[in-house]
Amino acid sequence: MTVGGLARRTGLSIKAIRQYEALGLIYSAGRSEGGYRLFDDSALWCAQVIFTLRSLGLTIKEIDELASAYLSRPDEPIGPHLATLLDRAERRIDDRITELMTVRGRIGDYRSKHAAALAGQPGTDVLGPDPRRRRQDA
Repeated sequence: MTVGGLARRTGLSIKAIRQYEALGLIYSAGRSEGGYRLFDDSALWCAQVIFTLRSLGLTIKEIDELASAYLSRPDEPIGPHLATLLDRAERRIDDRITELMTVRGRIGDYRSKHAAALAGQPGTDVLGPDPRRRRQDA
C-alpha cells in the first residue's frame, strides 16, 4: 500500500507517517516502479501501535524508547516498560490539569473584578487605559 493508503487505514496523516518512517518507527517495503513508497502489513501494525500510544498521551520520544526496548530485548515482556511510560504520561496530564484549573480560577477572578466592563457598562474599561488612545486624543 502507498503512504496515502496507510494514512487512510490508520488515521495518521501522511506527514506523520513520513516523520515516523524517518525516525525508524515505520519501515517501507520499498518503492513502486513509479517511485512511490510502499508499505506492508508490518508497517500497518506499527502505525496502528503508534496511533494507539499517541492517543494514550505518549510522546514520540517515549514511543521510540519503547520500540528500542521492544526490538533490543525481544525475550523480555514490554508491559512493565509501557506501564512506566503510561505513569509518566498520567503525571504530565495531572500537571496540565492543575495548570488549567489555575487558569480557570484566574478567569473567575477576572470576571468578578471586571463584571461591569464585561457587561459593557459605559465608563468601565476591561483592559485598562490604552496609552495609544491617550496620545491620539491629545
